Amino acid sequence: MSAPLLTKAQREQLLANGRPSLATIDHDPFPVVKLFSPYMNGTWLLTELDPEEQDIAFGLCDLGVGFPELGCVRVSELAGLRLGAVPAIERDRHWQATAPLSAYVDAAYAAGHIVDTLPVTAEEGAR
Repeated sequence: MSAPLLTKAQREQLLANGRPSLATIDHDPFPVVKLFSPYMNGTWLLTELDPEEQDIAFGLCDLGVGFPELGCVRVSELAGLRLGAVPAIERDRHWQATAPLSAYVDAAYAAGHIVDTLPVTAEEGAR
């Protein structure tokens, strides 16, 4: 049996990030989890779960066609994608966000795909 897409701690953080989003649009949390397909070009950086509909996640979605976008996805649908008996979507167990979602969005829009490593800004390089 395969590991779940979200750990308990990730699910709790995604829900915690989702609560402020119900009240404000100015919420820019760090992505909590990176999901990807080793068989296709899909990648998802998820920041939150809807507290009222906990199967719906929000984040940066990239289906590998050159147009990453912010949007929602059903976690159960991603978990249900299979190639025969093999899960088609996996959690990147080694990935850790280093910036808020907006930084990943800017980098993805510039590159045409989600990038793992954000470009270093002039301010960061001076440190």
